Amino acid sequence: MQLILLLSIFVIAICGLVYELVAGTLASYLLGDSVTQFSIIIGCYLFSMGIGSFLSKYVEKNVIRWFIQIEILLGFVGGISSALLFLLFENVSSFRLILYLLISVTGTLVGMEIPLLLRILKDKLEFKDLVSKVFTFDYIGALLASVIFPLLLVPHFGLIRTSFFFGIANVLVAYIFCSLFYKDQRWAIQLRVLALFTAFLLLAGFVLSDRIMTLAESMAYQDTVIFSKSSPYQRIVLTRSNRDLKLFLNGNLQFSSADEYRYHEALVHPAMSAIKNPQHILVMGGGDGMAVREILKYPSVKSVSLVDLDKAMTQLFSSNQMLIKLNDSSLLSPCVKITNEDAFEWLKKNKQQYDCIIVDFPDPSNYSLGKLYSTSFYHLLYHSLADSGAVVIQSTSPLAAPKAFWCVAHTLEACQFHALPYHAYVPSFGEWGYVIGMKTGNYQVPETYPANLRFLSKDVLLQLTNFPRDMAERPTEINKLNNQALVTYFEEEWSIYAQ
Repeated sequence: MQLILLLSIFVIAICGLVYELVAGTLASYLLGDSVTQFSIIIGCYLFSMGIGSFLSKYVEKNVIRWFIQIEILLGFVGGISSALLFLLFENVSSFRLILYLLISVTGTLVGMEIPLLLRILKDKLEFKDLVSKVFTFDYIGALLASVIFPLLLVPHFGLIRTSFFFGIANVLVAYIFCSLFYKDQRWAIQLRVLALFTAFLLLAGFVLSDRIMTLAESMAYQDTVIFSKSSPYQRIVLTRSNRDLKLFLNGNLQFSSADEYRYHEALVHPAMSAIKNPQHILVMGGGDGMAVREILKYPSVKSVSLVDLDKAMTQLFSSNQMLIKLNDSSLLSPCVKITNEDAFEWLKKNKQQYDCIIVDFPDPSNYSLGKLYSTSFYHLLYHSLADSGAVVIQSTSPLAAPKAFWCVAHTLEACQFHALPYHAYVPSFGEWGYVIGMKTGNYQVPETYPANLRFLSKDVLLQLTNFPRDMAERPTEINKLNNQALVTYFEEEWSIYAQ
């Protein structure tokens, strides 16, 4: 019996931490800014656990019965939490209030578990053995949860199915306690029936998780969702209408097939056409293959190295026939080498120099992305660029976030690049900004471009380098790893549009 009880501690420790990780991940998916969301949620969760530990002292009688009831309630609340939050996100104005309320309830119930277990086990173990064994199993369970969550649960289960699965685990612990203690008592029989009924509901949710997610996404997106998948790094969603195909990452629009050519022509060709005979090209980000499609329009190109963190993205855009058609099979080209690795770490190890580097990362909405716009990263870029080469960086909107945009330009200049900012109008996004960096000499607008471009020409590019007053240059800090000024600018400026 002692071993079963200790294994129960191990299980509930895993469940408790998984609920916390699910809440943080879900909040970062839906609300953005993963650092802030995780920080607030962890703080709220730990505070609630403290409240739960405090409240446990008021349980003076029927400790086992209280523990079983708490396990059933915790399993139900924790189990349905992800499904409920996904379904409510687009339909309630007080989503954050509901999110933090669920976290508080879950944390309070988790906080009551260990104090009650210690009291249940106090007559079965000496005090020193009791404390050491309980906390040993608790911490080992927490470690296991933190390892399997990003490696197994998110990519293979998804958040909704993960929540239901561990809700069932909590309820099974309750059922085991019912069977071990006072199995013939009327209340124990009633609680076993309640535990089985709750487990049945959670199992139904587990089986229907994909349908629940499809329903939630159908309410979140205007167009029909044709593909959705959770990778270890992001939620990937494709929607389709009569007019276009759209890609969303963590709910943020990445491109619309109706006008993505404007974005990608503006991203690639001003830099590529300015280089004489470009042969070896590096693309960082851009796992959809659209930038690579534009690069392959240059006959001189011999190799393209694509470095994108998310293998799910590059696999999707190199295997789905509809997407292959959109990127002209660019990722299947024999001269394209795909590496799925963190761009910062990959660049540290890189020894090759490239004629052109295309940097197409998501906007710097959090610190993990902000580091890819820092002086540390741009110094690495500088050493990976040929002396006569050019680097171009997508740099968010100079109209919606002018400080963030100009911070990128100033940071690039601080790393010895000659910077040329420019912008283009993309209907799905509005005005969008880019910055070209060169090691030597000032940028000269190219005379010639690949044939059959739909948007870019010399005359158009000359216009794109002019900034009206509402997008004009303004002073900013340099973005460094130790200040992450760019993320602060980005959050302040874009938060207006999120309200």
